[in-house]
Amino acid sequence: MLAVLDYGIGNLRSAQKALQHVGADARLVSDPDAAIDAQGIVLPGVGSFGPCAGALRRSGLHHVVEQALADRRPFLGICVGFQLLYEGSEEAPGETGLGVLPGVVRMLSPSVKRPQMQWNQLHRRAGSVGMLAGLGASPWVYFVHSYAPEDGPDTIATCDYGGPVVAAAARGAVWGTQFHPEKSGRTGLRVLENFVAACDGERR
Repeated sequence: MLAVLDYGIGNLRSAQKALQHVGADARLVSDPDAAIDAQGIVLPGVGSFGPCAGALRRSGLHHVVEQALADRRPFLGICVGFQLLYEGSEEAPGETGLGVLPGVVRMLSPSVKRPQMQWNQLHRRAGSVGMLAGLGASPWVYFVHSYAPEDGPDTIATCDYGGPVVAAAARGAVWGTQFHPEKSGRTGLRVLENFVAACDGERR
């Protein structure tokens, strides 16, 4: 079972349905106790960093995230859920992130239209095999965002939007995508398939 954390920040069913489409028993979870036996945790996020960070804490589901990370269970953060893995964001200076990955989330370059709301190509780096296994060198994915994490040692893919923009990162069992896999067609479904396979491998 995969737990898609529902912490009251919007419609999360598209992520749940995409995971179900690739064969996962994905369930929306709002009760922390319901995620105890989950083989993998998915943290989507829509909107802005501050409200998402606050809602996650108020829901009590941040304890689920912390426990999953401590247990090294497969974890996938999507969009703002990915940004929450970092230390903080320029978008909400008074809020702290989970601090799993080093760095701060920054606004996109003023030279480009914000938000980036379009398909864009990924530029893969070494270490991207797990998350992006089975994909070409420059697959197309769909973005909707005005902020992105700083480039760092965990970055495995960028896109070009006023310069290199972090599009995906991974550290061990923790994966994160700034793009939306559930909106990225076959490429996105393959990313989710890879995550489900990682969860299945952990279960075995």
